[in-house]
Amino acid sequence: MDDNNNELGSFLAGFVIGGLVGAAAALILAPQSGEETRTQIAGKSRDLRQTSGERLQQYRDMADGRTQEYRERASGLVTDARSRVQETSGRMQEQARIVLDSGKDRASQVKAQVDTYIRKSEDDNEEDDSPETAES
Repeated sequence: MDDNNNELGSFLAGFVIGGLVGAAAALILAPQSGEETRTQIAGKSRDLRQTSGERLQQYRDMADGRTQEYRERASGLVTDARSRVQETSGRMQEQARIVLDSGKDRASQVKAQVDTYIRKSEDDNEEDDSPETAES
């Protein structure tokens, strides 16, 4: 956008300077009366103002069009990024659930094994402490 502003500024500066140089040359080289020269300069000034106004409007319209185009592109990119983030988030949550569920299942299995081992150890200890075993 800055390049467009620089190009527009350069164009307008060149346009105005060219108009002024042309007007000065016309004054110096004009074989007509002062009144005719002033009338001609006023007409050229009006033409120059109208032309520069039209060009300025063209550049404004072009800039507005590009601005709208870039806004639409940015909006599309933001929407796309949001949907990708949501998609990835959903996949990550699902994977986390799978890992947690398998971790819970494994923890339950280990707990059951530990409980079985403890019960078995307690049963073995009770058999060792029983009076019948002590008499034999």
